[in-house]
Amino acid sequence: MPTTVTSDDRPTATALRQQEREVLSAVGCGLGDEEIAAALAVPEDTVAEHLARILAKLGLRDRAAAIVHAFDCGLVAPGQGPRPRPARPASRTVAVPVAGAAPALRVSLLGPLRAWRDGRVLDLGHQRQQTVLAVLALGLGRPLTRRELLDDVWGLEQPAANVVPVYVYRLRKALGDGGGPARVIEHGPRGYRLAPGAVDVDVARVEELVAGIGAAERADDPAEAVRLCSRVLELFRGEPLAGLPGPLAELERLRLTERRITVVRRKARWQLRLGRDAEAIAELFALSAEHPLNEPSAAMLMRALQRDGRQAEALAVFERAHRSLSDDLGVAPSRVLRRAHRMILRGDEAGPDLGPA
Repeated sequence: MPTTVTSDDRPTATALRQQEREVLSAVGCGLGDEEIAAALAVPEDTVAEHLARILAKLGLRDRAAAIVHAFDCGLVAPGQGPRPRPARPASRTVAVPVAGAAPALRVSLLGPLRAWRDGRVLDLGHQRQQTVLAVLALGLGRPLTRRELLDDVWGLEQPAANVVPVYVYRLRKALGDGGGPARVIEHGPRGYRLAPGAVDVDVARVEELVAGIGAAERADDPAEAVRLCSRVLELFRGEPLAGLPGPLAELERLRLTERRITVVRRKARWQLRLGRDAEAIAELFALSAEHPLNEPSAAMLMRALQRDGRQAEALAVFERAHRSLSDDLGVAPSRVLRRAHRMILRGDEAGPDLGPA
């Protein structure tokens, strides 16, 4: 969870990218995720991802703290909407993989970085070199300049020499890139990128599956939503980008971990709709054990246990979460956890939809 910092040493909104600033402005104006998604013409899941990054970058605990920060840093003025931002250049286009046979090269970021060519595990070299490949893979086909790669991989600890071309050369050899027009790592006027259609990246598959989950939810097809959620979760092999250094890897670890948590909760919500309570509770217990400070997950587990007639266990979950928050962060439970606690004490009936996943 983000480290708590004082207002004097907290990073400012200048640390955010343009769309993150737009999301923070909208949050400061009190808009919900659905309203922000409509205003920015992006999926609602993307808004949630941006907000998770914003909280991590700025050292903020929750949405309420983000609202205060939006006012403190001047993105929002009292009584006004988000302040207009200067027009920015068109964003880099994400390349769409070409149709045809599946790529022979696979890269997995949802755990320790791994790459396979025709089923054979590849030696990707030392950690910084691996991080260069990870950043290119996270770009999903967008070209990245040398400066962007240096900033994403080294941050403020810039190397003495520009080693990017050296690392790219070594990665091409490690990936079995023979050069020519079919080169895996391309270099053009706008920078380096993984050639469209040349590499199967698990993060890209997650995004495709999550889009399918959204479609299944809109079609009110819980069985399909659960199936697709399961496929997403099967792709995770541990902590994303485990052990890789650099600012982008750290941020993506947080984002992808939050993505997995959200999918587990979405899956549990639809399992409950299908009457598969035992499966949902088991997955929520496992999630709560992995992330004891994640209050929405604990609240959902509490409500699922209440629905199953296990009020004492639900209250025990609250007590454990309360102790963890107090011992580890020195804070009291948030509104979402206190609300679930009150509903259980009052004996309010928990329906199949336990709130936002």
